[in-house]
Amino acid sequence: MAADGAAVPNLRLPAVHLLLDEPACAPLLAEYGREQSVEALRGVLAELRARLLAGAEEDVSAAAILALLATRLRAANVSKLRPVFNLTGTVLHTNLGRALLPDEAVQAVVEALRWPMNLEWDLETGSRGDRDNLVEAQLRELTGAEAVTIVNNNAAAVLLMLNALGAGREVIVSRGELVEIGGAFRIPDIMTRAGAILREVGTTNRTHLKDYAEHAGEQTAMLLKVHCSNYAISGFTKEVSVAELAPLARERGIPVAVDLGSGTLVDLERYGLPHETTVKETIAAGADLVTFSGDKLLGGPQCGIIAGRADLIAAIKKNPLKRALRVSKLTLAALEPVLNLYRAPDLLAERLTTLRLLTRPAQAMHSLAEVLMQPLQDAVGPAYTVAAEPMASQIGSGALPVDRLPSFGLAIRPVPVDGKPARGNPLGALERRLRALPRPVVGRIGDDTLWLDLRCLEEPQRDVFVKQLAQLESMAA
Repeated sequence: MAADGAAVPNLRLPAVHLLLDEPACAPLLAEYGREQSVEALRGVLAELRARLLAGAEEDVSAAAILALLATRLRAANVSKLRPVFNLTGTVLHTNLGRALLPDEAVQAVVEALRWPMNLEWDLETGSRGDRDNLVEAQLRELTGAEAVTIVNNNAAAVLLMLNALGAGREVIVSRGELVEIGGAFRIPDIMTRAGAILREVGTTNRTHLKDYAEHAGEQTAMLLKVHCSNYAISGFTKEVSVAELAPLARERGIPVAVDLGSGTLVDLERYGLPHETTVKETIAAGADLVTFSGDKLLGGPQCGIIAGRADLIAAIKKNPLKRALRVSKLTLAALEPVLNLYRAPDLLAERLTTLRLLTRPAQAMHSLAEVLMQPLQDAVGPAYTVAAEPMASQIGSGALPVDRLPSFGLAIRPVPVDGKPARGNPLGALERRLRALPRPVVGRIGDDTLWLDLRCLEEPQRDVFVKQLAQLESMAA
């Protein structure tokens, strides 16, 4: 008894070594190792002891304690990077990893993970090689460039290009192209980091050829055009095209570089999509260098590609930053089979995952919405209504920002209570429950509706989606 007459709780918990000797502990030791298991077990016992001291009633049997241990070990070792259902309506969603790789690329990455690869080893000569050579032939064929080099993303490509060719010298950019994209990537900031001197010309909405001509001189390292990939200026506007700029650049002996951003390799109009200037069109128009992403419209892994004149690419590759920004064997293993798919353009819409998702007909999503509507309604319960409705998808990652793709999906709305809007934030609560599923479902909220666009939910994934809805129902209990 305590001094005040209260009963002292029984704090006698099983010893660590005894719990470790329990048969039920053997699988945990085999999976997680002894050191990690012992540390976690001590944590479980410490928490139990604290709750007992606070007067709580706890099951302190060996079986109960080991169950808590198993839960703790699983939670500590679960991957933070998890597959999700992207029902946002944005196909190339930066926060969800952008382009999905086709099976050919996935298998190539698996092989590269398992085996040593000839990353920088020329198998014909038996001497050291250049990793860029693994994909250079395909990229030259697809872009019309004389040479290419690969770094880890397009921001790195722009940084490397500016540092290698423009450090300490002026780079001319139209004021209407001084863009900022996601993650606070700003062209002026990148230029400063690269050591180049920004020379702004023109105005926000109108820039003329004479604006470039007035400032292009001996201190000019390049004329840089930046694709306005995440916004559009309309109305009283004027920009100078690459084709217009190229003769001036040739006359002054200054290269024209284009940060194309998305960088499609094919004419998207062939597949019923809005036109986006291709890399080949940009080089044919007179660009000396073009930078673009691998994980956007190209449909490959994250990387940045610089394509263009051989002498300029050679100078860029000599820059020490090239080694710091180079890609791994996994990126090249994924990129090569993706580029090979482009050699059969008539089959590309079927085989390239990104293009397949972008070209799905709205009727395919409509049919899927009709199938999924009732199972989802049953799972969310009577507090919500679920309807199959038309929606508008977008390509994403700055590609064709003003263009929308007709789509279909599920619209979820809270049911009014006594003719009044439901109290609290029912859509936010449901969105959190969807994100808590084994494979999180990510949609978007707008106009008092939770929208689940089905463009990126293909038929083979339907059963996984439906099966876990039962857990959504139990979360509401």
